[in-house]
Amino acid sequence: MSNKKQETHMVRERKLKERVRNYLLITVASIIYSAAVSLFLDPNSLAPGGVTGIAIILNRLIPVETGTLFLMINIPILLLGAWKFGMGFILSTIYSTVLISLFTNLFSGMGPLTTDPLLATLVGGSMMAVGIGWVFKAGATTGGTDIIVKLLRQKMPHLKTSRLFLAVDAVIVAASAFVFKDIDVALYAGLTVIVNSLVMDLVLYGRDEAKLVFIISDQSEQITKRMLEELDVGVTYIQGTGAFSGRDKRVIFCAVKKAMAPKTEEIVKEEDPRAFMIITSATEIYGEGYKSYFSEKL
Repeated sequence: MSNKKQETHMVRERKLKERVRNYLLITVASIIYSAAVSLFLDPNSLAPGGVTGIAIILNRLIPVETGTLFLMINIPILLLGAWKFGMGFILSTIYSTVLISLFTNLFSGMGPLTTDPLLATLVGGSMMAVGIGWVFKAGATTGGTDIIVKLLRQKMPHLKTSRLFLAVDAVIVAASAFVFKDIDVALYAGLTVIVNSLVMDLVLYGRDEAKLVFIISDQSEQITKRMLEELDVGVTYIQGTGAFSGRDKRVIFCAVKKAMAPKTEEIVKEEDPRAFMIITSATEIYGEGYKSYFSEKL
């Protein structure tokens, strides 16, 4: 076998192993997510925002299982995502969504592990965050508002992703107060959203606020194009020269939100497995899309 064929075979084998690993991770993460919903949140009437929160609310209004409602709500959203972003983006998300639906219904027959709302909030919110974080690490999403927010960002790029998520979750939590006729339940649901956000940040990126990415690749144009289109981030070229080869090189420099770092790595791996990439932490970033020089320190 020639070196080129052997190299191609090794690349394919590596990609296959990585795909299998990712789907195993999605499977475990989806089970954890489902257990959080069925064993802690749903039986205590905690609607933690997103499609899951909508499904929990609707479950009290119509005689359909929460997992089934989760899937039914996600179907049109997934179709929209497939149309806008392509099946390559959405396939692993469909897998995760179906698993969550199945296991949510399966676990619901076991009953709650606790009826203490504070314990349900802390444990359920944390488990849900671990599930979502691992799904993100595997290059997928849990569907629902993840896709909706991505679409809204294309129409309103001046709005921050975190604020869009917060606005959607706030509406759902407020709706739960009216449906369940219990303000305490809604407040616990709001606390679940906060716990979810904090724990998911720790699962994905520790305590870092953002990531700085430096990429040296012969495929810099393809990588940059995908980052601009798929991540909607600013990218800067830095001109460099290889000390050994003496060749001019373009270094891709980019600051990305924490949630975008796994997707950035995925793009680079797909376009150029040989790329040299440095990812480091940034605790504070000021400028368009990040903090304001004047308001954030108040």
